[in-house]
This record gives sequence, C-alpha cells and structure tokens, in this order.
Amino acid sequence: MLRFDPFRDVDSLASAMLGVSSGSDRAPRFMPMDLYKVDDHYVLSADLPGIDPGSIDVDVDRGTLTLTAHRSAPESSGVQWISSERFAGTYRRQVSLGDGVDTERIAASYDNGVLSVTIPLAERAKPRKIDIARTESTNEQKSIEHEPA
Repeated sequence: MLRFDPFRDVDSLASAMLGVSSGSDRAPRFMPMDLYKVDDHYVLSADLPGIDPGSIDVDVDRGTLTLTAHRSAPESSGVQWISSERFAGTYRRQVSLGDGVDTERIAASYDNGVLSVTIPLAERAKPRKIDIARTESTNEQKSIEHEPA
C-alpha cells in the first residue's frame, strides 16, 4: 500500500543538502495485518517481509496480544541512497483479545514473510446447545383449604 507523503521530497532535499543519510534510519510505520474468524478460532496474518524469524516475538499479557519484530538496516557505509523505501527498525502491533479466547493455546508460525497467529476460542465462549429441563405435569389438582373467617 502506498501512502502519500507531501513532505517526502522536502525531506530528501534537506537530507541531501545537510549530508544526512536518509532512508535507512527511518522507523517502520506500520505492520499490515488481517484478522478473521474460522469455526472455533481467530487467525491473525501480519506481513513482515525480510524479517529475521529470530527477531519475532509474540506475547500475551492481560488480554493484549503484542507482536514485535525487528528488521536490521542494510550496511550503508559508502552508499549514496537513490531511493530507500524499506523501513528498518522495530515493528510493533497490539491487539486487544477480550475474555472469550484461550490464551494458553495461542500458536504462531512464520512462513514466506507472513506471521500467522492462531487464537482459539475459550470453551466457555464457543456456541453450544442448551438443554431445556422439563417438568412432568400430573392430573392431580391440589385443593386449597380455607379456614373459616
């Protein structure tokens, strides 16, 4: 997804005039993700291309799922950047889970630049059929005795 940045050209010009390296030291802006429900679990898919799998961290604390990943900047000594659009640094995304998920069974995998997190529903949150208790009626009628007034 491309985002319009009206100051990109001004930043590039100022960086070139001041001799500041541009691009490689910029912080990541976002971690695009999809979140959807399938049967009895949720699936979160986050795009993290070029991330070292060892730098990915998935934590759950007090109902908040936190995804953290780090992309190292390429070696830039002696390099004159023509274009630098790939962010380096730490990516972080937090998702509030609520109380209907089983945080003990959350699982994650990383394949082809996509982090997939499976978030199962808690047993108490799964749809279930409620049995209806039935009382048997008898033909006997109860008489109510009244005391004379």
